[in-house]
Amino acid sequence: YASFALYFSRAFFPDDDQTVQLLSSALVFGGGFLARPLGAWLMGRYADRAGRRAALALSVGMMCAGSLLIAVVPAGLGAASTALLVFARVVQGLSMGGEYGASATYLSEMASARTRGFWSGVYFSTLIAGQLTALLLLIVLQSTLSEPELYAWGWRIPFAVGALLALVVFWIRRGIDET
Repeated sequence: YASFALYFSRAFFPDDDQTVQLLSSALVFGGGFLARPLGAWLMGRYADRAGRRAALALSVGMMCAGSLLIAVVPAGLGAASTALLVFARVVQGLSMGGEYGASATYLSEMASARTRGFWSGVYFSTLIAGQLTALLLLIVLQSTLSEPELYAWGWRIPFAVGALLALVVFWIRRGIDET
């Protein structure tokens, strides 16, 4: 989201001032962060009742839905477009809040006592790897698309890629053991 906000901010916040557009995008970005603690609490309760595998499937499904919504929401709906963007970010925030705790717990439960620290470290590094991958995709898109194309529709590509990758993770998770 943050890597591509420069390109989609004018689609959702059609103010003439680019600073207002970017600050509005940042505010929506922050809303996703504010939803994380609530997501952690809700997903933790759900995981305790339905199981860790179900919670992990739900969290990746929510992330897929949020990313896909951002990728396809029409920009010309005015306030409705902005409301859908906010909704998508809140869904992503709830998802991430639930994902981090459930994944870390699942990993700790599945790893042997001897390798638990190693796998916990690998898990933490995947957060940074995701950010670096988003920046790499931005660089690739900037080198292959024109600036008008990035502003018009190219910014949707990373959200579609994120939704597709979430489907892959969902497929992988359907076969994990319940702890």
